[in-house]
Amino acid sequence: MSIVFAFTSAVFFGLATPISKTLLGGITPFQLAGLLYLGAALGLLPKVISNRGYKKVLRMSRVNRFRLLGAIFLGGIGGPLALLFGLRIASASSVSMWLNLEMVFTVLLGHFLFEDYLGWLGWLGSAGAVAAAGLLSWGGGFSGISAGLLVALACLFWGFDNHFTALIDEISPPSNAFFKGLIAGTFNLIIGVFLSAYGANCLQTAGALGLGFFSYGLSIALYIGAAQGLGATRAQIIFASAPFFGVGGSILILGEKLSLVQVAAALIMLGSLVPLLIDKHLHEHTHETLEHEHLHRHFEGHHEHSHEDTGLLKSLFHSHRHSHERVSHSHPHLPDIHHRHEHDD
Repeated sequence: MSIVFAFTSAVFFGLATPISKTLLGGITPFQLAGLLYLGAALGLLPKVISNRGYKKVLRMSRVNRFRLLGAIFLGGIGGPLALLFGLRIASASSVSMWLNLEMVFTVLLGHFLFEDYLGWLGWLGSAGAVAAAGLLSWGGGFSGISAGLLVALACLFWGFDNHFTALIDEISPPSNAFFKGLIAGTFNLIIGVFLSAYGANCLQTAGALGLGFFSYGLSIALYIGAAQGLGATRAQIIFASAPFFGVGGSILILGEKLSLVQVAAALIMLGSLVPLLIDKHLHEHTHETLEHEHLHRHFEGHHEHSHEDTGLLKSLFHSHRHSHERVSHSHPHLPDIHHRHEHDD
């Protein structure tokens, strides 16, 4: 199911690029970034109220508070602004291609800073995905040094954001995405209105808010759920299919052309997912006593707590605060939220 979450997240986010291009005619990058994230927050508000996420965020530990703030300021403010400024000076399809750099930064940061393990199959899948990204970028031509650097900066910010959000384990994915949208959206919109008069009409404003709900709200919530189940690196490599959906949207929405190079890159990307997703490892490891909250279900051996509605909740993904006892065992696993630990190899 985590794989489905990652792909669905990629579809929603990928389509945001060509649609955002159509909105930038009457909205500045700051204002559009603000509306997109506020749309995400508004759409997720009912879910946050129902599970009392507004209370849980106040009780978070210092480390999770730091992760949330890092995700908000890097992923919610820095990344979208750099992307939208790049989008103003380059075509939507070119920017979609450059977005594959997010995967590269996520893989490198995961390996060197965040204990997101990759075996040789994982590195093989990563290399294939990078090759597909390079082929796609080469096929679209060079969109300009300035635009490329801006998109690269956005992708670096999102690389940090991906790992921060994957490790936040005291609030649910919708709550995580809600607070990022609320704070980042408010900040960007205030700055945008301060720098330039708000010129969007009601239809453009509603379109930006609606796009924000799907492409930022639902997309981010689904991505967080995927990253907690697969690890940020694997989730991001699946999410790296987003630019292909962006290219597809550019063709359908903006009338841009599909090339054989883009088709070849898509096939390489799909093939690269196979070694990536079967790359697990097995060794003796210990889980310390822990209490946290994240998306889970009761089939993988780490969640044996009971519910009143046992039949339904055991079969479906759900999120609530729960406890784990200390246990040492050995089983094949991914670097999910329970398995971020050091390795000898």
